[in-house]
Amino acid sequence: MTTTPPRLEIDGAMVAQAIGLDVATFRQLMDDGKISVLCERGIGEDAGTWRASFYYGKQRARFVVDAQGNLLDH
Repeated sequence: MTTTPPRLEIDGAMVAQAIGLDVATFRQLMDDGKISVLCERGIGEDAGTWRASFYYGKQRARFVVDAQGNLLDH
């Protein structure tokens, strides 16, 4: 059985703050493809959750959301 991922919408200001950037710089780096994003589906006891990780240089910000896209942890 395949689980359809939720539409992940994570506030760019939260991500920017977590990796030490201002919002405008964060958005520009995203547009330039200089920030990598990895989305992972939880399995086992984490089933029904998704983790979105944003990487810029040595900085990383992780956010966990439920199947409805609600932020659970970061």
